Amino acid sequence: MRTDKENLIVKLSFEFALEIIAYSEVLEEQKKFIVARQLLKSGTSIGANIREAQNAESKNDFVHKMKIAAKEADETEYWLTLCEMSKNYPANPSLKEKLQSILNLISKIIITSKTK
Repeated sequence: MRTDKENLIVKLSFEFALEIIAYSEVLEEQKKFIVARQLLKSGTSIGANIREAQNAESKNDFVHKMKIAAKEADETEYWLTLCEMSKNYPANPSLKEKLQSILNLISKIIITSKTK
């Protein structure tokens, strides 16, 4: 299923992962190790699962991998919200905005894939 054509969701999720890495480093500098690691794992996993979906063996496999990416995005949103709501953590609202765009796109992809 993979093509050489630029794929928006792959691009956005990769760029998001890079920003999550940088934000996790900020958290680690402030000794927020547990949340930093959880956020790093879930935030980078979104793009990894989307990338893996590009090589799916079937449409069902593709949808399954995209659903895993959606679950990782939901978990990432949880950790970002915790940081936002905790008074001793630095918030990063732009990450939540970018994540929402990614979640919306993943949802549309899943719905479209199921109807084809």
